[in-house]
Amino acid sequence: MAASTLAAESAPTKGWSRLLLLGPAFVAAIAYVDPGNVAANLTAGANFGYLLVWVLVAANAMAVLIQYQSAKLGLATGMSLPEILGKRLGPRRRRAYWVQAEIVAGATDMAEVIGGAVALNLLFGLPLLTGGVIIGLASMLLLALQSHRSQKSFELAILTLLGVIAVGFVSGLFVSPPDAGGALAGLVPRFEGTDTVLLAAGMLGATVMPHAIYLHSALARDRHGFSEDPAVRTRLIRATRVDVAGALLLAGIVNIAMLLLAASSLRGVEGTDTIAGAHAAVTSALGPIVGVVFAVGLLASGLASTSVGCYAGATVMGGLLKVRIPLLVRRTVTLVPALVVLGAGIEPTLALVLSQVLLSFGIPFALIPLIRLTGSRKVMGIHADSKPLRIAGWTSATLIVGLNCVLIFLTLAGHG
Repeated sequence: MAASTLAAESAPTKGWSRLLLLGPAFVAAIAYVDPGNVAANLTAGANFGYLLVWVLVAANAMAVLIQYQSAKLGLATGMSLPEILGKRLGPRRRRAYWVQAEIVAGATDMAEVIGGAVALNLLFGLPLLTGGVIIGLASMLLLALQSHRSQKSFELAILTLLGVIAVGFVSGLFVSPPDAGGALAGLVPRFEGTDTVLLAAGMLGATVMPHAIYLHSALARDRHGFSEDPAVRTRLIRATRVDVAGALLLAGIVNIAMLLLAASSLRGVEGTDTIAGAHAAVTSALGPIVGVVFAVGLLASGLASTSVGCYAGATVMGGLLKVRIPLLVRRTVTLVPALVVLGAGIEPTLALVLSQVLLSFGIPFALIPLIRLTGSRKVMGIHADSKPLRIAGWTSATLIVGLNCVLIFLTLAGHG
């Protein structure tokens, strides 16, 4: 897109005209409200009440920073994070980096398909394997919309599903309000035993998602194009702050609502260590309507997030290996591991939580290069991170890597 066109489209960034620039962050935000979040947040609330509210608040604050940096990288350079890494890494390192990114993407996709299958089972009694196939086919339709229509059409579809997700998981709080004092006490950082550390790592892995870090730089670049005019880029980057803040605020509210609902309605209730058990308890405590809305929110979460996850995987592969596989072909291939897990009869919620722990280990591989690149004036020019932003970014990375190291130690010591 020509710089003059971009300037004309992006010059008015005040008032309602800002909405014209919204979209990419809301697609990336789907990664923050996927079925893995549901499993981790419900488990945290049901087992430990309001204890880990602070983990979600901190993770969401870090997510705002990280997604803004990712979007800014795409707008300032005209390249996605995987494309820049693909240019900088040698062949062996590039392939090794791609392997770890694909493992993370596989864990993401597995969680999302499983979550959607569980939702179909709760709503219609479908076998999990059948539900997984249906979710895979439905996600193909969404990806076809992106491939054959436009990114804006895809964004609109994802935004609609995001709205359904928000209603599905926030509505229960109006029926069973949380204890305000308990929720405020949960803002104080603390753990109670090694199980809470393991769960916190899972919640962090479910909230700060590696594939969203890779994808957002491409989404912002593809939506707005690249302008040689620094003033245009500056306006777009400023407008992107609104996009990111709005999207991640909504995602944060939904995540915290899940935990608060579990803490207020499911604490101490038998069988709430699974999504199916939590759904049964929510239905029993709050009524069948709330139970159905909850399941519909889970279904929308699985459907939207598996489409976005597949899109992210294609972005990573294209940037690192310069290999472009049609999205629908990739969707077919990546569906297989999730269907194997569902067909093998592995407990879905356990698979979801463990997938989120695996994701937590993939975060530094995406986050550390991002912070280094956005802090470099050679790469970003006048759009390089300010000193406070660099400090905040490295602090976030240190906290995430530190928690992962603690988790590794506890797991190897046999305390996980």
